Amino acid sequence: MTGLLLVVSGPSGVGKTTIVHRIRERLGGTFSVSATTRPQGPGETNGLDYLFVSPTEFEDMLHRDEFLEHAEVFGRHAYGTPRKPVQESLDRGELIMLDIDVQGAMQVRDHLPDAFMLFILPPSEDELHRRLASRGRDDTEAIERRFAEARREIALATSRNIYDAFIVNDSLDRAVDEACELVTARRSTPPA
Repeated sequence: MTGLLLVVSGPSGVGKTTIVHRIRERLGGTFSVSATTRPQGPGETNGLDYLFVSPTEFEDMLHRDEFLEHAEVFGRHAYGTPRKPVQESLDRGELIMLDIDVQGAMQVRDHLPDAFMLFILPPSEDELHRRLASRGRDDTEAIERRFAEARREIALATSRNIYDAFIVNDSLDRAVDEACELVTARRSTPPA
């Protein structure tokens, strides 16, 4: 099989991270390790969870065009996907996965147009709101902020020609099955 960069996006609460982990369990592959300027947290391993770099190192990497995509999150910390490890995995014929937002996916599409892009949708806005509230992680204000951001992300994803497929996560098992089928088909018949 040919190497494939799989990009999975979707709003908070839609289940995309769980879906990406299940795809990896079934099909193998690796996750791309992002570089970040945020401090290393307890239990995190540099180079495994993230590549922890200083703001100056991040800027140097940016100026050397070493990222497939990058963003500053909440105006505090920068994150980016280093290009070299992704390209090395592709050259070895491997499946490599990114779990990133729409803005990052747009950047990846520009750099690697053959990447396979999936966007995970909620069954409905009401269900998405319920999922965000039921996670128990945020107060009401944060839930509403995440919900508004999710609606913006869905609108952007569905209005641009970025994604190859949209999967509605109304049943986790069905969504994982659909994602695995799409990825397997793409790896078997890569674009010309």
